[in-house]
Amino acid sequence: MRIAFVTDTFTPQVNGVTTIVRRVVAVLGRAGHRVAVVAPAYPEAPGPPADGELRIPSLRFPPYPAVRMSLPQSGRVARFLDVFRPDLVHVMTEGPLGLLGRRYALRRALPLATSFHTDFPGYTRDYGLGALEPLVWRWLVWFHRPASFIHTPGEAVRAELMRRGLSRVRVWGRGADTTVFDHRKRSPGLRQRLGVPYGAALVLHVGRLAAEKNLEVLIGAWKLAREQLGAAAAFVFAGEGPLADRCADAMPWAIRLGFLEIPLLATLYASADLCVLPSRTETCGLVALEAMASGLPVVAADAGGLRESVVDGVTGFRVPPDDVRGFASAIARLVLNPELRRRMSEEARLAAVANNVDDENERLLDEYAIAIGRKPLEDPQWRAA
Repeated sequence: MRIAFVTDTFTPQVNGVTTIVRRVVAVLGRAGHRVAVVAPAYPEAPGPPADGELRIPSLRFPPYPAVRMSLPQSGRVARFLDVFRPDLVHVMTEGPLGLLGRRYALRRALPLATSFHTDFPGYTRDYGLGALEPLVWRWLVWFHRPASFIHTPGEAVRAELMRRGLSRVRVWGRGADTTVFDHRKRSPGLRQRLGVPYGAALVLHVGRLAAEKNLEVLIGAWKLAREQLGAAAAFVFAGEGPLADRCADAMPWAIRLGFLEIPLLATLYASADLCVLPSRTETCGLVALEAMASGLPVVAADAGGLRESVVDGVTGFRVPPDDVRGFASAIARLVLNPELRRRMSEEARLAAVANNVDDENERLLDEYAIAIGRKPLEDPQWRAA
């Protein structure tokens, strides 16, 4: 098979979409299939594009500099894909490049797959633009309607998309790589370099530092927890975004790490003791799955995909998204009870390992083969999936 991916975010950025694209590209490559990727160009990229990649010049999106808006080079994208001759186009995002990929597939009468990774309607509320939510939903339904199948990583999001008339929605992408994210990568040396006091619990937050991550709740909860715990806990946040300085200014005692490459991020997870994620707009919460694979109990917002990832009282605690005191209480409970932390750590790792990415990967290859007509829809393996 020859599969083309079009995405508005890709390496060197690290986020959920990029992680999924890299994973799918690797799965197809190992199975002997051909892959092409159309993505933005980034000024900080370490070198020329890899083979099979087309990088489109992009500009910073002023409200959110980490986001790149690609220039509308539809002719260049079409020429690149014409040379590649895809059997199917998979559009991973609904931005400017995603729109070009969608248009290309429809004009060439090629099978189109799409992915719904980001809760943009929820973002309108976080950015004070809630009146636009119905318009955003209309755009998203229009964008995804022609797809042969639509991937989304959460059951709740799947149900919402189907309620809005999109019938070909499938849950995919709920696994973390448990060889990359592994509790055995714990590093006392890293903890020492971070200045974590001996015997203290390392409380971690990882993610984009932006309004949609509910960071005011994180700040409030960490302040309360620190007042209660004192030297028993150290607080570390990793990531970049428009609210990075806000977090640093509000929590000068917290350790700010910024953007981390995957190997160091995996070591950081494994070297922490619990992870706190108050975002209410996660479609899956890949960070939660990575943390759990690393053996971390997760204190998460009882909302969105985090509700599906974290089993309350087993692999962590779920807290109402705006309950600052509830988050602080859950953090303190885990910090002050090492035995509870140990039990939840074991359960978190077991849950991550049970989410077998190999089964998901096999199902993905079947989905592509069915969409391009190389496998019958009535295939028993497909029907069982």
